[in-house]
This record gives sequence, structure tokens and C-alpha cells, in this order.
Amino acid sequence: MSQPTAAALPRQSSIGRPIAISNWLYSVAFLVFIMVIVGGITRLTESGLSITEWKPVTGALPPLSEAHWLSEFEKYQQIPEYLEINGPAGMTLADFKFIYFWEWVHRLLGRVIGLAFALPLLWFAVKRAIPSGYGWRLVALLALGGFQGAIGWWMVTSGLSERTDVSHFRLAVHLLTALFILGGLVWTALDLRQLAKGDDRSARLTGLGLIISFVLFLQLLFGAYTAGLNAGYVSNTWPLMNDFFIPGGIDWTGGLWTALNNDPYLIHFIHRWWAWVTVGFLVILARKVRQQDRRASVAIHSAFGIQILLGIATVMTGVNIHLAVLHQAVGALVVASAAWGLHLLGRRPA
Repeated sequence: MSQPTAAALPRQSSIGRPIAISNWLYSVAFLVFIMVIVGGITRLTESGLSITEWKPVTGALPPLSEAHWLSEFEKYQQIPEYLEINGPAGMTLADFKFIYFWEWVHRLLGRVIGLAFALPLLWFAVKRAIPSGYGWRLVALLALGGFQGAIGWWMVTSGLSERTDVSHFRLAVHLLTALFILGGLVWTALDLRQLAKGDDRSARLTGLGLIISFVLFLQLLFGAYTAGLNAGYVSNTWPLMNDFFIPGGIDWTGGLWTALNNDPYLIHFIHRWWAWVTVGFLVILARKVRQQDRRASVAIHSAFGIQILLGIATVMTGVNIHLAVLHQAVGALVVASAAWGLHLLGRRPA
């Protein structure tokens, strides 16, 4: 059996440890997926404003005494959500502890993800195991993750003074950034797996890929608006909305642009029907990549199929919290599977 040549050895070391880094990125992507689920629970339980301060380090610990709990509750009692909604409804300290728990878990998970990314990245860098050309991309993902924490606090601040909830625009930025990070992690992990096979050319986003990405982005944007404005509650019938295809109640007084971004009836209508446009483009994507990797095609079809059924069920149950959380979770899987398909679509032939 022939021995590897001396020229081959530097080549092997020069690409670092792509499989190990790829597996690590997949594990971080899984944590981001869990984060999206917890974020959905936080939103649906109206827990996001329960912690009124941003303490990136000391905030990792929850209140440990009754006096500390009462202090946190007093801070919450100063904001409009308590004064106008939960206070008159008779919120107790036990009720406050419940919503505090979910916001605390959400923030704690963000810290865990930051450490799960930063510490292994540092270790791989010290060991010089990061393949050439990937260091900047990994640092960019880390920086974007840190920026996501700041976006989260920026979102929370929108509901601490004048509003009884957070701005749906800021919520959309927060959610879409999380999903972009998820897609970026999956894409980079796939690039590294190609590198391990000897192909050092990163996949690119094709023209069709850009169109599919834009169509999916719009669906996710209106999904975030639907969550932020509680627009899912305006109709619990399907396919018609309160016996009409185009629902009544749309406020056109501010013009089309204002209605597109603020009216819950119109936003709900767009989200439920643009979904089918998105499905059409995802079917095209799945068919395009079926010959390259049938698993990706199955993943895309399965994700959007389940997502459509969950969306309909969520509407018809009046936004059942369990179904709504699953709907957001599978939405993240749609993004991950689409990133897989777009990566296959963008791989350049040898």
C-alpha cells in the first residue's frame, strides 16, 4: 500500500479540522433552535417585559430570596403592562414568578449560546484548527450573536415606558436575526463538510436562491408581525377569515404602507396566503436539489408541510399556545432545511 506523499501532509494540516468545527456549529445551531422555541413561549405567555433591567453578567442568577423577588416585582409594577393590564387583573407574586421564569430562561440560554460559541472558537483558534478563510466568518457569527443580545434589550425597552407590549418592528428584527444566525451556522457547517471532502470552494447564493430567500424572508417577516401584533387572534376560521376571503376590519386610513406594517387583519391575511407562494418556491427548491441529496428534498417538503398544518391548526384553535410554539419551532426548521437546499443549489460543479 502506498504511503501518503510529503506534499499531501501540509495540505491536510492546512485545512484544519473542518469536521470537528462543522459538528460544533451544528450543536450551536441546535441551541439557537431551542432559543427560538423559548422565545416563542416567552412571547405567548407575555413574559418578555418581566425583567426590566439588562444585566449581562449579574443577571445570570435569578432572585434568591423573598426580598429580592419583591424588589423585582416592584420594578415590574412601574411599567405600563402591569399598570394597565396585569395589575387590574390582580396579578400575584406567584403569577409574576411564572412570567419571570420564562424571560430569565430566555436570557440565560442566550448567555449559554454565547459561551458555547466563544469558548470553542477560542480553543480552535489557539490550536490553529480553523481552516484558512473561515476565521473571519466564525468571528462575524459570534459578533452577530452578541449584537442579537443588544437587539433583544432594544426590543424590551420599547415596552417599558409608553407601550404595554414590545414594538412588533423590533420583535421582527430580533426574530429574523435569530433565524439568520441559524441559517448562517448551517450554511457554514455545510461548507466545512465540503472542505473535508477536498472541495475548498464555498457555496454561493444563486439568482434563484436569492428569489427563494426573499420570498421566505417576507413570510417570516409577516409571521413576526403576526406574533407581535397578536394578529392570530383576529380570526379563528380557515380558509375564510370571519366568513370573508379578504377580511373586514382592515384600517386603510393611513394608506397601504401603514396597513401593511400595522394592521392585524391585513397582516394575518398576508401571512396565511403568502405561505402558499412560499410553499411553491420551496417545492421548486426541493425538486432542484433532489438529485444531489434526496434527504434535503425530503427535509424541505416535510418542514413546510408540517408548518402549513400547524399554522392552520393554530388559527382554528384560537392560537392554542402549544400549537403556536410548535408553529414557531417548525418555522426554524423550515429555515434550516431551506439553507441546506440553497447550499446544495449554490455548490459549484467540480
